[in-house]
Amino acid sequence: MSDLTDFIAGLPKAELHVHHVGSASPRIVAELAARHEGHTPVPADPELLAGYFEFRDFAHFIEIYLSVVDLIRDPTDVWILTYEVARDLARQQVRYAELTVTPYSHVHRGIPAPAFCEAIEDARRRAEADFGIVLRWCFDIPGEAGLPAAEQTLRIALDQRPDGLVSFGLGGPEIGVPRPQFKPWFDQARAAGLRSVPHAGETTGPQTIWDALRDLGAERIGHGTSAAADPRLLEYLGERRIPLEVCPTSNVRTRAVARIEEHPLRRFLDAGLLVTINSDDPPMFGTTLNDEYAIAAKLIDGGAAELTTLAGNAVAASFLPEPEKRRLADEITRYAAAVGR
Repeated sequence: MSDLTDFIAGLPKAELHVHHVGSASPRIVAELAARHEGHTPVPADPELLAGYFEFRDFAHFIEIYLSVVDLIRDPTDVWILTYEVARDLARQQVRYAELTVTPYSHVHRGIPAPAFCEAIEDARRRAEADFGIVLRWCFDIPGEAGLPAAEQTLRIALDQRPDGLVSFGLGGPEIGVPRPQFKPWFDQARAAGLRSVPHAGETTGPQTIWDALRDLGAERIGHGTSAAADPRLLEYLGERRIPLEVCPTSNVRTRAVARIEEHPLRRFLDAGLLVTINSDDPPMFGTTLNDEYAIAAKLIDGGAAELTTLAGNAVAASFLPEPEKRRLADEITRYAAAVGR
C-alpha cells in the first residue's frame, strides 16, 4: 500500500464537500478553546479532542459541531480558521476546494455579515497567493435552525455576494427537517445564479434525495448514502450524471453507515454514478482527504488508475469554469502518467 499511499499524496485533487468549521485542526480548536476557557465545553488540550470528537450518533455530532462553531467569535477567528484550512488542504495537493460555509451560525453569534464575508474573502485571496489553492464558497442553511436561517442565509448570500460564492446548500440534521420546505429559498438562490448542492440521504432514506432533486433543484447531492436502497434513484442519478459527494469515514463516524465495509461506494460506481471522494469534517472524524482516497481504494479494490478516475470526477463535478477544469484535469492526467498508472 506504500506505493499507493505515495501516489495519493502527490495526486492533484479537488475537494467538493468539506465544511469550514469542521476542518479546524486540533491545534486551532484547542487555541480557540483556551481563549474562551470556562465558557466552552471544548477541551483546550489537543490530545483530549479525539475523545471529545467521539460521536454517539448524528444528533450528538451536531451538538459537538455547534460547540466548535461557538469558538469562532470575531472576524480574526474567521480569518485564521479559513487560512489554516486552506493550508491543510494545499498540503494534500488540493488545487481547488468548494468550502461549505454557514454564515448564519456566525452572524447569529454576533459577527456582522459584512465583516464575516470580508474575513473569508481576504483569507481566500491570501491563501491562493501563498499556497496556490483556489477556494470557493457554498453558503449553506443549518437545517436545525429552520426557515429563519434559510431567509438569513439567502439574504447574506445575495446582499454580500462575495466573489468566491458559487453555490447554495443545506446541511445539519435530516430527520425532522424535510427538504421541500426550503424550496422558496433555493428557487431564489438559483434565480440569482447560485448552484444547488444540498445534503440529502445521509441519515434518512432515498425520499430525501428525491425531494432534494425535485424541490431544491439539486445539481449535486451531499452524501446521498441511502441512494443505494433505491434502484430507480440510482438509474436517475446515473442517467443525468448528478454527482454524489461521498464521504466514507464521515458516514461511519456519524453512524449513517454501520461499518466501513458496508459503505455503498462500490455499488454507486457499479451503477455508473459520477462519484467524488471528500472528507466532510476531517479533523473531527480523524481523517484527511488523502486518507479518504486510500479508504476508497480498499472499498473498490482499486489502484492508481481508479483513484485517478475519482480525482477526475471531482474536477468534472466542480463548479470551476471549463478552461480551469481542463487545466486541472490535464494536471491529474500528466501526474498519473509520470508516476506510472
